[in-house]
Amino acid sequence: MAVIHRERVAWESARVFVAAATADAYWWLGETLGRHLGQTYELDLTRTRSRLQRAEAQHAQGPHFAGEDLLSAEVGAWRARIEGVLTERPELAAVLRQVTEETGRRLRR
Repeated sequence: MAVIHRERVAWESARVFVAAATADAYWWLGETLGRHLGQTYELDLTRTRSRLQRAEAQHAQGPHFAGEDLLSAEVGAWRARIEGVLTERPELAAVLRQVTEETGRRLRR
């Protein structure tokens, strides 16, 4: 049996989830997070998507774009959320790893 490193699962999941927030994989991921983690996580993904889309629209209007800062902040927030859920419910680590892998595959399509 493989050892699951909680911090690594949180980091990998956060990076992939933020990347998926503005991609076609968003719809699948949102539903999947809602099913496995609860509606709060689905809503959090929707909020992330909205912030990223708003920043992208602002960038189109002018040169004042802090896109990398926003992406880093979103990844950090998701990492903390996921670490929190894994602290409370460590049995979800394998599920999160599978969701992250499937989301990554969907992003590459």
